[in-house]
Amino acid sequence: MLNKTEAMSKGEGLPWAEVSANLPFNADGLLPAIAQQHDSGEVLMLAWMNRKSLQETLDTGRVCYWSRSRRKLWRKGESSGQVQQLKELRLDCDGDTLLLLVDQKGPACHTGRRSCFYNAVRGERVEVIDDPLIDPAALYGKS
Repeated sequence: MLNKTEAMSKGEGLPWAEVSANLPFNADGLLPAIAQQHDSGEVLMLAWMNRKSLQETLDTGRVCYWSRSRRKLWRKGESSGQVQQLKELRLDCDGDTLLLLVDQKGPACHTGRRSCFYNAVRGERVEVIDDPLIDPAALYGKS
């Protein structure tokens, strides 16, 4: 479906209903969703969305994912208060990955760090490159 956009010029498009009906969700009904801070470009996290979480996100502007571990909708920040507001939703050229440009309030990672990508491979080791902004116990009210 999105291959139709390859020959289009800037400003041209397709109806969302048509595109969304043809998104290539995996066997579990999910698409990977990358969250990126809208104004800085910082990559915050990777999560998964199903049709329902995608539609809720578009309807409300508050990002909602599908939690594979809990097997339910996960409204980002529902237990931590670290909400993501959607600024723009983008699709890659194949439509098999979502990019959510968001306004992240506080840390995005359950470890209390701004980004989930705080481990860098440097030579023969993995180095932690960011400290937590907040203690995870305090973040989730377990202190």
